[in-house]
Amino acid sequence: MIDSNIWAAIGLTLFAGLSTGIGGLSVFLFKRINGKILSVALGLSAGVMIYVSFVELFSESKELLALALGAKLGAWVTSLSFFGGMLLIAVIDKMVPSFENPHEVRKIEDMPDYCDLKNRSQLLRTGVLTALIIAIHNFPEGMATFVSSMQNPSLGLAIAMAIAIHNIPEGIAVAIPVYCATGSRMKAMGWSLLSGIAEPIGALLAYFILLPILNDALFGVLYAAIAGIMVFISLDELLPTAEEYGEHHLAIYGLSAGMIIMAFSLLILTP
Repeated sequence: MIDSNIWAAIGLTLFAGLSTGIGGLSVFLFKRINGKILSVALGLSAGVMIYVSFVELFSESKELLALALGAKLGAWVTSLSFFGGMLLIAVIDKMVPSFENPHEVRKIEDMPDYCDLKNRSQLLRTGVLTALIIAIHNFPEGMATFVSSMQNPSLGLAIAMAIAIHNIPEGIAVAIPVYCATGSRMKAMGWSLLSGIAEPIGALLAYFILLPILNDALFGVLYAAIAGIMVFISLDELLPTAEEYGEHHLAIYGLSAGMIIMAFSLLILTP
């Protein structure tokens, strides 16, 4: 019998991953994407991720590892795990050419240039490659959502919401070149959804591989690594993209709002 927390964790991860499909859908539902609204939303997502990483995940990791390994060694392992998470996502980014990396900042308004007829021979390859790159990025995000939800469902919900918001532009980055290359809305939507499937797959891997051996020490390491991954994504991707779509102040307003929402949510939801 599978525990209800596990079902909730898998459900949240599925929601976060498949939100790439919202990005694909928005390209065809709206004639123009409101950059300012997206800027605030991305800033809000970054605020949630950064606040949760430092206030909840890092401190929880330090407590768990202190109990398992002692205060001094626990603090060292917490810091090393945090920077290890940052290193992991940085290495993944480094392996991808910047021109084809969907995590490099591009305005939505610039993407219709992809539909230039002379570029169509490369469009499908660009869209498919973008989907695969996003899938690689989404593996650790899926594991992060799953592990957090298992330990604390309200914390997992916050992380899933933040990841869902940041997945929307990634879905757009997949859908536009595929649509321009094939003329098929269904194929564009399909590839944008497929790029997010890696997150629930990451959750399933965490379930089958990590769950049988999870203990306080491993939870502590995972929490710190997840915090590092989310901080890196926020600083390297979300905030620069938020500023590119809107303006500096809008991104910071969104960031501040995300932190405030997260702070009061945790105060209300914590017994």
